[in-house]
Amino acid sequence: MSTRPGGRSARIRDAVLEAVHAELVDRGYLGMTVENVADRAGVHKTTVYRRWGTVDVLIADALDRGRDVAWTAPDTGSAEGDLIALAHEVVDTFTDPVRSRVPIALVAAALQSSRARQAKHDYYAARHAAAAGIVERAVERGELPPRTDPAELVRQTCAPLFYRVFVSGEPLDRATGERAARAALAAARAGVL
Repeated sequence: MSTRPGGRSARIRDAVLEAVHAELVDRGYLGMTVENVADRAGVHKTTVYRRWGTVDVLIADALDRGRDVAWTAPDTGSAEGDLIALAHEVVDTFTDPVRSRVPIALVAAALQSSRARQAKHDYYAARHAAAAGIVERAVERGELPPRTDPAELVRQTCAPLFYRVFVSGEPLDRATGERAARAALAAARAGVL
């Protein structure tokens, strides 16, 4: 959705998108329906159909709302500290049994829906842009080469963590996050990124 309404409309949107999260967690993409979202949100199904139309649009809007939430990249005073803090955010989210449910469900839904996949891409592009400050500060301090790609550094830091969550199912902990951050930093310092 492109509009960000206020008042009653905003309350309805918030209720519906919270219901989308809950439905995805409880039923998954294949079990989610517009009717169930409307029931859970306490709104009439015609309101949901009129505004969103389909499950795919609902999921995409839920991802868009996540993108619109302000996020500030860590600023610890060093590239290593910033990347470790970033990795710890990912680890802490995905090792928390409550906090991890919605992001896992949204990623799984994005595998089923091209519209949700695009919204997920846009979400991570916004996060990469917000994390660019980590590299900019590190370049200014002389910690990284000037041509270091901020998005690639973030990808290299987080990819091993997401691999464990979504592919291998291996345990995830802060030590793993620190190792991933240090490996990405070493690659960046070597000019690989």
